[in-house]
Amino acid sequence: MLSLTGFLTIGVILALLLTNRVAGVVALAGVPVLAGLIAGFTPSEIGEFVGGGLEGVAGVATMFVFAIVYFGVMRDAGLFDPLIRRIMSFAGKAPVTICVATTALACAAHLDGAGATTFLITIPAMLPLFDRLGMSRLVLTTCVGLGAGVMNLLPWGGPGARAAATTGEAANDLWVPLIPAQAVGVVAALGIAWLLGRREQRRLAAIPAPSGDEEGSAFADADEPVATEPAQGAGAGEDLRRPRLLWFNTLLTIGVIACLVTGVAPPELLFLVAAVIALVVNYPGLRRQTVRIEAHAKGAMLMATTLLAAGVLLGILEGSGMIEAMASTAAGLIPEGAAPALPLIVGVLGVPLSLLFGPDAFYFGVLPVLNGVAEQFGVASADIAQAALLGQETVGFPISPLTGSFYLLVGLAGVEIGRHIRHLFGWAWLVSLIMLLVAVATGAVPLWAS
Repeated sequence: MLSLTGFLTIGVILALLLTNRVAGVVALAGVPVLAGLIAGFTPSEIGEFVGGGLEGVAGVATMFVFAIVYFGVMRDAGLFDPLIRRIMSFAGKAPVTICVATTALACAAHLDGAGATTFLITIPAMLPLFDRLGMSRLVLTTCVGLGAGVMNLLPWGGPGARAAATTGEAANDLWVPLIPAQAVGVVAALGIAWLLGRREQRRLAAIPAPSGDEEGSAFADADEPVATEPAQGAGAGEDLRRPRLLWFNTLLTIGVIACLVTGVAPPELLFLVAAVIALVVNYPGLRRQTVRIEAHAKGAMLMATTLLAAGVLLGILEGSGMIEAMASTAAGLIPEGAAPALPLIVGVLGVPLSLLFGPDAFYFGVLPVLNGVAEQFGVASADIAQAALLGQETVGFPISPLTGSFYLLVGLAGVEIGRHIRHLFGWAWLVSLIMLLVAVATGAVPLWAS
């Protein structure tokens, strides 16, 4: 009963998100609460589940609010203008080069294995450029997601560490045989970025060039709603740029990123302090600071509430035992005769499974059960773990509503959750399958365990 309820809960949520039937908050919070009641839990018990889930996302939600304010203030002050000019002088107005550069930047930024840091670096830096040229923000999130996804195989990333803990193998030992596959995955991601850039170039070429006050209207297209820049609010007529403070804002941003990477303090504290400093230095005075906060409050609060709703979902799934029941059921669906092909099956389904199981649920819940089944037929647990790492919460994490950084990606870019998943899912799965083929060819993943 719990397993069926869990699968139905995830299925209904995904259906609502992918079809844009309701707001993300409604789907992520309303459906699991109703599911908990149907499963027979009392309101008091559900409240405890929700409390535990909210504790897990409170820090991320807080970080998100102050990160949006901070980067919004930096954009207002013109911090990213020199970067945009430099990229445009290198790439001109070529969407192809910009998409490839975006994916490459995401790959480089994800060397620390932290999705939140990657998205906080790449999205604010590239978003103004995409908007200025009228390029689709969905293409931006796809390029960033692919770059971060293929790099998430690194042994110090979340999935690698979890797989190592479950199998008892060293994370580095699981990763080294997958290096050729990961290298090909990076090339595939850059190739897809090139293809997406070509598509954007053709789309933009078909749109009449804007003139005068129509500049920027080319951003809207049939497949994506307009995600407008934050409103300037009262005082919009004043010049918000602070060119004389460019050096200060640059050093402040570099310092924040350095502290994020080195873990000097919790991210929410870093961005709280950074936002305060940015407001005080760039826009002194109560009125100016209030206007800047109000200008970016709508987007920040929208995604913060979505994150808290995701905490409700995770809390109920985990606290009720639905996740454990789903893991056992998923593992039990594997026929005994298919056990020798289990690594290949897990590798093929890695990206789709990212929509059903978060990293903890899969690597600590599903994977141990799969290992137990596989060992009865002489299949090494390391083979299954390596196959899983080629898609499950690696390339698949930028489309997983069960990870906190996913909401950071779509929130910073201002795109709808369902549209982002639909746009990225096929490309992410393709890259995962390409890496799986390379892993099979190099012997890292057996085609059929003997």
